[in-house]
Amino acid sequence: MTAQKTTQRYSGRLAALLLAGVFTAQPVLAQEGAALTPHQQLARDIYRDVIAFRTARGQEQVPTMVSYLVDRFKKAGFSDDDIRVTDYDSDGEKTQGLMVTYRAKAGSTAKPIVLLGHMDVVDALAKDWVRPPFTLTEEDGYFFGRATMDNKYGITNLTSTFLRLKAEGWQPSRDLVLVFSGDEESGMVSTEAQAKYVAEHIDPAFILNSDAGGIALAEDGTPVAFRVQSAEKTYATFELTVHNPGGHSSRPRADNAIYELAEALGKIAAYKFPVQATDLTRSYFATAGKLTPGEMGQAMLRFAEDPSDTSAIVTLQADPESVGTLGTTCVATMLQAGHAENALPQSATATVNCRIFPGVGAAATEAKLKEIIGNDNASIKLITDVTESPESELRDDVRAAIRYSIDKRYPGLPILPYMESGGTDGMHYRALGYDTVALSGAAMKASDMFAHGLNERLPVASFYGGLDHWYWILKKLAE
Repeated sequence: MTAQKTTQRYSGRLAALLLAGVFTAQPVLAQEGAALTPHQQLARDIYRDVIAFRTARGQEQVPTMVSYLVDRFKKAGFSDDDIRVTDYDSDGEKTQGLMVTYRAKAGSTAKPIVLLGHMDVVDALAKDWVRPPFTLTEEDGYFFGRATMDNKYGITNLTSTFLRLKAEGWQPSRDLVLVFSGDEESGMVSTEAQAKYVAEHIDPAFILNSDAGGIALAEDGTPVAFRVQSAEKTYATFELTVHNPGGHSSRPRADNAIYELAEALGKIAAYKFPVQATDLTRSYFATAGKLTPGEMGQAMLRFAEDPSDTSAIVTLQADPESVGTLGTTCVATMLQAGHAENALPQSATATVNCRIFPGVGAAATEAKLKEIIGNDNASIKLITDVTESPESELRDDVRAAIRYSIDKRYPGLPILPYMESGGTDGMHYRALGYDTVALSGAAMKASDMFAHGLNERLPVASFYGGLDHWYWILKKLAE
């Protein structure tokens, strides 16, 4: 999940459905200490190897990881014609994208399925971590290492599933295409280019993404729901700057760039964007409300029934985990002002990050910020590329495939589509008109969420328990 668009993978309130006993089925997992199956060992080996590549911006190791994966695919029987490696310049840095096609049986006419993952990571400094970030460490029931979750688990799971199916001699009824990007966490240059190529040369039936969604667990390990990311808010960052002639600090002026900036930020902090709701977000709250105890659950249910319910809105907006689902949010994240301690500031700048509700648009949000601030001395500049994408439909065939896979682990577990407050590669495919949903095989507690942070980890049981996830989904969709 991109650093520019970083936020809760378990956004909304479902990650906080941390209640015991809402679902009592037991997961189907390998027993602790049991010998690994050949596929489990293969996946663990790939996981170990890909985590060792420091594929962060500035390291230029994505091409090395691509070479490793290409070698794996070729040894498994994929031909040169099945593999496409592309070079990109991502803001002055070399990176690559990888596409691997699992060819359909002769005579197949069904449109392909594209499967997404990203190979790059947010960097991690060894001096800050308890364990080496680019060495897979198994300890206390967890796998530790950068991208153990985001997103090298997705890369590992999809890759090992392709190798497993190939070894079985399985022939799908439609082409299956892995599309792995190389700079999702930064410029998304490879993502945009690959999305354009997919639209022009593959034109799939739909897109499945490994970089979001998955099984939400309560803090006692009880499964709560299987979350399917079906929409993403638009990411836009603005620079808000106030200029001033400045001068000597011993001769204060009546106006001051820092004070004016502080006043402007106070207005942004106090402003609440209009509450919005779609069928997707109302459906999300209707389901999540039934699983959430107390006042929060009741507020979710009331909002799902009536999005103008004032008391429900107040409750939901007061919670950082649900506020993003109710509409656009803008928040100051960085400050820069002044040039010397004994000089009046000649400029003061704040970075304001907005997560914009689908359909609103960056231009309208910028205009609203200008209106809120109401200061002609303050300038606002959009400093990020913006990709606005619509909601995606959770197709019946995809829902059925998820149901089939999840029932093998947690029979009857609710499937819950939701809108992501953060962002993934999927936005670029949605923007081109393709239904794109994210459905990771991982099962996580909110307290285990350390993506982009220190000591990122994934439960060992979740790693092995999810290895059949894509296997059953692909079998169901392309048998």
